Amino acid sequence: MQNDRDFEVIVADDGSNDAHQTAIASAAARLGLPVTHVWHPDVGFTAACIRNKGVSVASGDYIVLLDGDCVPEVDFIGQHRKLMERACFVNGSRVLLSQEMTKSSVADQIPLSGRSMAFWLGKRLSGDASKLGGKFRFPDFSLRKQKNFVWKGIRSCNMGVWRETYQAVNGFDESFVGWGHEDADFVLRMHNAGLTRKNGYWATEVFHLWHAESSRGHESVNAQKVRERMLSGQILPTSGYRESLGRPGMVVKKLG
Repeated sequence: MQNDRDFEVIVADDGSNDAHQTAIASAAARLGLPVTHVWHPDVGFTAACIRNKGVSVASGDYIVLLDGDCVPEVDFIGQHRKLMERACFVNGSRVLLSQEMTKSSVADQIPLSGRSMAFWLGKRLSGDASKLGGKFRFPDFSLRKQKNFVWKGIRSCNMGVWRETYQAVNGFDESFVGWGHEDADFVLRMHNAGLTRKNGYWATEVFHLWHAESSRGHESVNAQKVRERMLSGQILPTSGYRESLGRPGMVVKKLG
């Protein structure tokens, strides 16, 4: 749960099965917040496409992206709200959890959010958490801003962006096939459009559950596409947000 409850939840579902969809509906009923479930068939790694579809049904002026393998701290929304600023987008980060801690949390339903600093210090010392950033809270200050594009540390699993910015760069590029760098491309094109990256480190970290990695078969091809756009100054994608709106296969359900 979140301390700041003035938001809606959009579940952008990249082809889950019936059991997962039932779990989503059950969670929405307990949440007590507006929830919209957007689903399309599983045709491979299509994160860019389902994110675009999720944004298309959102009603707010500011979008916070969060991946399904990440658990937010109780002040996640509130911290993003503190950092939001016109002409900027917020690039957050994550605390990586070990396989053992992830299994324990999922199997025993041990909560990750709202735990004490002492709890996370113990997990850091045991190697179950990659850092303590999930508990530290630094205020907004000028050094958070990064005017030039830097590839390192880009995390679309934790990102805040104004809807008008998302639409101006036409969202994520759905021509990126398979895992890899569609998020770097999105950030690069926002920089090319004149936006400034604001890092959310020590403010908006999420806890990233361990899982086996997706295939990296297309990573080099996707990375090369980003490098080419670094030179060209490209702002719009090959196929993006606006193009996705007319495609069939999207199922939208209002829950909660």
